[in-house]
Amino acid sequence: METIPLIPPFNLQTALQKVQLAEDAWNSQDPLRIALAYTLDSEWRNRDTFINGREEIVKFLEKKWKKELNYRLKKELWSFHDNRIAVRFEYEYQNIQSQWFRAYGNENWEFDEDGLMRKRYASINDLAIHETERRLRC
Repeated sequence: METIPLIPPFNLQTALQKVQLAEDAWNSQDPLRIALAYTLDSEWRNRDTFINGREEIVKFLEKKWKKELNYRLKKELWSFHDNRIAVRFEYEYQNIQSQWFRAYGNENWEFDEDGLMRKRYASINDLAIHETERRLRC
């Protein structure tokens, strides 16, 4: 079976694969694994936080998962064109006080010629939920 390289320009198949790989990586909660998908000088906006480079990405994610417990994420392809992909996502987590949340949002991704993400802009909103309202399970 021939493997299609996941580099721009994206088609429907490669865009869907990129989204699934990102979902799988984030659900691993392994900051080092996740950071390898980004350029060394990648730019992020995550809510009101601006992050630059793999080193900052790793630190951000380590801190994130100390506060967001039992994390589970689902991403959906929204749109793609050339070297850009837009996704819609939701994830659920529990804070250290045991309150459950569902976070919704959109991400805009831009990739370099090697298929590494050089820009990630995320807009995210949180909603407190009861455990019985959870939709995403490990």
